Amino acid sequence: MAEGILGWREWVSLPALGVSAVKAKVDTGARSSALHVLWQERFEAAGQPWVRFEVESMGAGTERIRCEAPVEDERPVTDSGGHTILRPFIRTELLVGERRYPIELNLVERHRMRFAMLLGRTALEGNFLVDPGRSYVSGRTHAPPRKARKRLATGS
Repeated sequence: MAEGILGWREWVSLPALGVSAVKAKVDTGARSSALHVLWQERFEAAGQPWVRFEVESMGAGTERIRCEAPVEDERPVTDSGGHTILRPFIRTELLVGERRYPIELNLVERHRMRFAMLLGRTALEGNFLVDPGRSYVSGRTHAPPRKARKRLATGS
């Protein structure tokens, strides 16, 4: 049984990565969840594959956060345009409203997309139902203050 309801877009956090707010599109058409990264590079730590990457904390033009995580897997992912690419998957913690739980996330450069994150079916299953007619149901606790959002949007 699902714990709550989400709208088609939500503010979420990735606390283990230091990302306090990211606007996510809740995408029941996507199996996996994806996070927009500005760049990524692979390296090894203690003989295990890791990935280092950079994200913008609250969207384009905002503070950049450098992250590192072990690579859990690498799998081909087909995007909405039908293009398949091999992507690294990491495991991290998702915070939506008051609900905190681990999810699998693939890293991809998504600069042409409106949302820095897609929250796919595997992250939703057993946790949330989706009401496509609503937005920001989980609250705006992780969102930047309204004034800051306006300032970011206008560039002032």
